[in-house]
Amino acid sequence: MIFYPVLFALIATMALALARALLGPSLYDRVLAVNMFGTKTVLFLAVTAFMLGRPDFLDLALAYAAINFIGVLAVLQFFQSREIRQRYERQGR
Repeated sequence: MIFYPVLFALIATMALALARALLGPSLYDRVLAVNMFGTKTVLFLAVTAFMLGRPDFLDLALAYAAINFIGVLAVLQFFQSREIRQRYERQGR
C-alpha cells in the first residue's frame, strides 16, 4: 500500500524538522521548523484518517492546523515586540 511509505516519509521529515527546531542557528529558523512540524502533523492526521476510514480525524487535523497557525503568529509577535523594546532600551529612551 502506498500509504505506509507516505507515513514513513512524513515521520522522517518530522524528525528532521524537530532536529532543525532544536539546532537551528536563529530564532526564526526554529519557529519555521516548529511550523513545518505542525504542518507535517496535520498531513499525518489526514493520511491516517484516510487509511482508517475515520473522517473525524480530519476535524482534529483542521483544529490542529488552526492552533498551529495562531501559535506561530503569537510567538512571532511576542519576539518582534521584544526586539523593538530592546532597540528602544539601547537607544536610551
